[in-house]
Amino acid sequence: MEKTTKNPDYIFAVSWEVCNKVGGIYTVLSTQAKTLIEKSGATLIYIGPDLNKDYDNPLFKEDTSLFAPWQRVAWERDGLAVRIGRWNIPGSPIVFLVDFLPFYPMRDWIYGKAWELFQVDSLHSYGDYDEASMFSYAAAMIARSFYNYYLNENYSVVYHAHEWMTGLGALFIKHYIPQIATVFTTHATSIGRSIAGNNKPLYDYFEGYNGDQMARELNMESKHSVEKRTAQLVDCFTTVSEITARECTQLLERTPDAITVNGFEGDFLPPTPEKFSEKYSAARKRMLLVANRLFGTSWGDDTVIIGTGGRYEFRNKGLDMFIESMKLLREDKRVEGRHILAYINVPGWVSEPRRDLQERLTKKSRTSVPLNVPQTTHWLHNMGEDRILTMLGSLGFYNRPADDIHIVFVPCYLDGRDGIFNLSYYDLLIGQDLALFPSYYEPWGYTPLESSAFRVPTVTTDLAGFGLWVNSLKKRPSELSDGVKVVHRTDSNWNDASMSIKEAVVEWILADGKKRQKMRTAAGNIAEKALWKHFIVNYEKAYDIALTKVSNQ
Repeated sequence: MEKTTKNPDYIFAVSWEVCNKVGGIYTVLSTQAKTLIEKSGATLIYIGPDLNKDYDNPLFKEDTSLFAPWQRVAWERDGLAVRIGRWNIPGSPIVFLVDFLPFYPMRDWIYGKAWELFQVDSLHSYGDYDEASMFSYAAAMIARSFYNYYLNENYSVVYHAHEWMTGLGALFIKHYIPQIATVFTTHATSIGRSIAGNNKPLYDYFEGYNGDQMARELNMESKHSVEKRTAQLVDCFTTVSEITARECTQLLERTPDAITVNGFEGDFLPPTPEKFSEKYSAARKRMLLVANRLFGTSWGDDTVIIGTGGRYEFRNKGLDMFIESMKLLREDKRVEGRHILAYINVPGWVSEPRRDLQERLTKKSRTSVPLNVPQTTHWLHNMGEDRILTMLGSLGFYNRPADDIHIVFVPCYLDGRDGIFNLSYYDLLIGQDLALFPSYYEPWGYTPLESSAFRVPTVTTDLAGFGLWVNSLKKRPSELSDGVKVVHRTDSNWNDASMSIKEAVVEWILADGKKRQKMRTAAGNIAEKALWKHFIVNYEKAYDIALTKVSNQ
């Protein structure tokens, strides 16, 4: 007899990045909402931290009519402060923003119960652990209060916690209301990321790593403890790629029940070919203008524009290999005389936009004199210690007017208000010729997916979940002619991987217009296969697993 899939009536999706644009999880949640609502038919409620009580959050639109009777009871009876409204994204899902600060006086009691009930060790907590834990517990109490007011065991309810920062709440939900099905998704294990970020070889000795031992060595005991225990105790445990599933099995000692790969929606893409062409031209014009004013050059539209971006994780994101591949490109005789402009769009410890560059950008007259320190568009607080600027200097990337290859560090969030470009990341991305993401540690990889969506031929690695997924589509290592080149990368093939990335850039430079257009089209076709309409089924599977387990208890 064929099994009937269990669908939730209510979904509580909990994350620190609800209405709070920090990193990749924001993209996951904000792009999936519309499709998840449509496909599941459930009432979807996101729960996030209330971080902007004193000023307007453009991502959140408060609606005092939503669940108003319960909101009063939650405050008057349970002491829970919550603002209710809609997330300003496609689908306009319901959002509960939780004030978690009142729970700090209960911190020791909460940590004591967490140890007593779940053996979560909070003894070695520091930094953001306390903040995340108070939010996580507050979110669980909000869901518990809502359930007790409106719902009962006749409703199928899922509590979906994203990342270690929300794990504690999922455990308390499972304890207090076991009829709610708990799902936990880790988007990257805290220990795996830390091993990689501390320049340890994660892959060559992978089977020899013990998560608990490494947590002690790297001073990560509390984060690892809550992540591991949540993974082991929830009704359904998921992660975002096969490579991270292997990591979870080794370091968290539970193999994920499902792989909930990350999709996206095409809403942020230009709606027509005409609009696409307009934005493409505007992006190139702005990137070239900034570069020419910075360098004292007059490079034209035949310039090859290359970019990388993401979080400032120097090794994990492959920023070191990106610069190394540009050094190899500089030494390649086949591209002599070609103007190549490489942007590193990675938020750093930014101080302010350069006023000397701002002044030049407002003037129509050009100058052949480069600005001082022409490697960056913004001043940083730590100019002398910044790893990107240090490596650029050590490899001789001085961005002199006569140099064929210039590398520019853009150390700010490109939100349209940075003071130099004044365009968003997407509005600049569309103008690139190539995007390079030579990641060493990348559970999924939204940046290469976004680049391919904008029809920018992209290079990633097979240490990224996205890269492995692309290879699975092709059933072989994907090449640049396929739209996305997946470079083989290990702990011990630095030179070969760097050379492979350089060769991809040379391939683009030497290609004629027809081949380039085919690469662009192919990149867009790969991205289309990653739309949420194709991937949301993995979430449905996870919810079915969790609900089935609860119903069988």
